[in-house]
Amino acid sequence: MPKALRQLNKEHADFAKLLDLLDRQLAVFAAGERPDYDLIGAVIDYCMDYPDAVHHPKEDLIYGILKSRDAELARLVGDLEEEHRQIGAMTRELAEAMRRVLAEELVDRQSVHDLTQRFVRAYRHHIALEEGRVFPAAEQALSEDDWAGIDARLEHRDDPLFSDAVIERFRALRANIDGLAVIAREA
Repeated sequence: MPKALRQLNKEHADFAKLLDLLDRQLAVFAAGERPDYDLIGAVIDYCMDYPDAVHHPKEDLIYGILKSRDAELARLVGDLEEEHRQIGAMTRELAEAMRRVLAEELVDRQSVHDLTQRFVRAYRHHIALEEGRVFPAAEQALSEDDWAGIDARLEHRDDPLFSDAVIERFRALRANIDGLAVIAREA
């Protein structure tokens, strides 16, 4: 598997951990309790930082070449590029909702819940589509030279949450993710 696809698959697995955290917070909400809005805000903050700035542009490099090689997937790839824009917009909308909640402004809890739920569903669907159809097609359609060119153009930036050097503002979020991993191993 090309290096770029290995990296993207790893990032998808990491994003799934964040979506699992959001699902847990949605369950807290559904039980009539107060979710951890700081934790939700940290997930959204991360999503605005790394996936939108680094991950999706990596995928867009692959999509650009794939569109020119595989006419059958050209429409799908166009849809995924639009999904990147939609996910980015939804992330910013959720960030604004979290800002308002944390500022203790009057906010409809159910609308924040519904927005968070739509965000999780959209992200999971997007990842499944990429991993199920687009990445395998790209692996078949792109040449070794294409992959080398993609690897050379990728931004090499450490992930601020999932690398060994977790930045300060994401330490509590990382501790929650690590805690879920321990719970999963013990189950």
